[in-house]
Amino acid sequence: MVLAGNPNTGKSVFFNALTGMYVDVSNYPGTTVDVATGRFGDYAVVDTPGVYGVSSFNDEERVARDVILQAGLAVNVVDATHLDRDLFLTLQLIDLGKRVIVALNMTDEAERLGERIDHRKLSELLGVPVIPTVAVTGKGLDELKESLEQARPGRADPDLERELSPLIDRGIPRSEALLVLEDDPVISARHGLAPQGLRDGLYRRRRERVTELVGQVRSEVSARSSLAALLARLTVRPLIGLPILGLVLGALYYLIGVLTAQVVVNFTEKTVMRGYYEPFVRRLVGAVVPAASPLATILTGEFGVLTMTVTYLVGLLLPLVAAFYLAMSVMEDTGYLPRVATLADRVLVRLGLNGRAVIPLILGFGCVTMATITTRLLGSARERTIAVALLGLAIPCSAQIGVIAGLLAGTGLAIFILYAVIMFIVFGIVGAVLDRLLPGRSTDLLIDLPPLRLPRLDNVLAKTWGKSLMFIQEAGPLFFYGALFIGLLQVTNALPRIEAFFAPLTVGWLHLPKQAADAFIMGIIRRDFGAAGLYGLSLAPVQKVVAAVTITLFVPCIASVTVIYKERGAREASVLWFASWALAFGLGGLVSMALRLAGLGV
Repeated sequence: MVLAGNPNTGKSVFFNALTGMYVDVSNYPGTTVDVATGRFGDYAVVDTPGVYGVSSFNDEERVARDVILQAGLAVNVVDATHLDRDLFLTLQLIDLGKRVIVALNMTDEAERLGERIDHRKLSELLGVPVIPTVAVTGKGLDELKESLEQARPGRADPDLERELSPLIDRGIPRSEALLVLEDDPVISARHGLAPQGLRDGLYRRRRERVTELVGQVRSEVSARSSLAALLARLTVRPLIGLPILGLVLGALYYLIGVLTAQVVVNFTEKTVMRGYYEPFVRRLVGAVVPAASPLATILTGEFGVLTMTVTYLVGLLLPLVAAFYLAMSVMEDTGYLPRVATLADRVLVRLGLNGRAVIPLILGFGCVTMATITTRLLGSARERTIAVALLGLAIPCSAQIGVIAGLLAGTGLAIFILYAVIMFIVFGIVGAVLDRLLPGRSTDLLIDLPPLRLPRLDNVLAKTWGKSLMFIQEAGPLFFYGALFIGLLQVTNALPRIEAFFAPLTVGWLHLPKQAADAFIMGIIRRDFGAAGLYGLSLAPVQKVVAAVTITLFVPCIASVTVIYKERGAREASVLWFASWALAFGLGGLVSMALRLAGLGV
């Protein structure tokens, strides 16, 4: 059984409802496209990428095509608010000869927009079951599960049978015969045939059938005006949308940089972890291990795997990451993120990207590793290269943002603005330079704008919990090994020698204490780990700016570099690695020099 539908129709909700938590996500062979698989009763369930049709225009469509061709049953998730768009895929699935059942999703939003869909008549016209659903509330999901056995082939285009017959008579399966008629180069070559140039005509006929169907099943009712409908229109108009975006970003800063970084973290890190947890662990370890021994230093010393690792991970970073994912989940569930992409398109085009890149760039403020993977949604290798470079060089992750916000807290708004302006300039210059150097141009933005809606608290909390848990699982081992590595350097007296080796950079060029080298070493393990290492240093306000700029531009963490090597290849990843070193220390020193020449001192 395969789940098929356009982007943003809610397929993932249906997939989770059918399979629960026992799923497997992996790259489809030969691609970087993720495919989720699971089980529902006797069915093996595959969640295909969101596509507008079964074809081979991009990796997502090729994967969806190959999965659908092998499936015996297709659950087609249709957005009731975009019926004239989504039914094209429905008719194509029927023309392929697949057993189909339609989940007519978001019927509540269609009614709010003043549209009523006669699902019974639609079922009669299509010749397949049509189940009205509201996936986010669970409405219709049980009926869908109970109706799976009723899935059947629908009413195909009657004129199509005559065109398919010669190919079927040659032993070509019906589904592949249709794709041969639609000029799919891969399927045509599989059967030794050349594309026949019929795609445009077949697509035009299918569009005409969609228009006819929609006209028969959709009726207009009085739309209920709402604040959400008004905001939906205003958020994509630059004159009003940009100030709204500014307010949203300001709220994000207050939530993460002020409320969480200064209030919540002050309690969890200082009161709970340093006030209670660390003394308890030191007493416990001290009862069996001499306090001055190397083992005690590694376990509970300054960089102890049982003290600093747990304190930073749980007391400092976890609240910041959870706050970020909470905010992102709200923006995602309200339907606001695609509107951010629309607003950002004009700016990102100047950096060789389009508005769709705002999604991985925003996700980069959560986790660069995760965001690097999502660059797959961009339309070209050129755009993916630019986006990965911006993520690796100029975007701090959420935990790092929180630590830097905490580091700069109390130094005054002017200091924070100075840091933000420097990073914004770097971001723009890196993007503009890559846009000039790399051949080609950005692809056009094609994106759906779902209706604005109130987020469901249970869904937002579930996403926040799941992603925060993933952070602990991914970061925990790296923090442990990072602290162990630093501890071993400390007990072998290698750390002072490394500090002395880096002194010309840290002290002579950046005008920071020589102990700042420890933070840069830890930054190789994790960016936020390195930023957190600056916490214990006594720094003047301007030194904090220099340190924050340098550690932000410093090499991505091991996890990010591993993913970058996997996604972009060894050559690009190596260039990015060395470029980040040069940019971080080069610009950090220039900022320090400029501030000294300005008479601010460090």
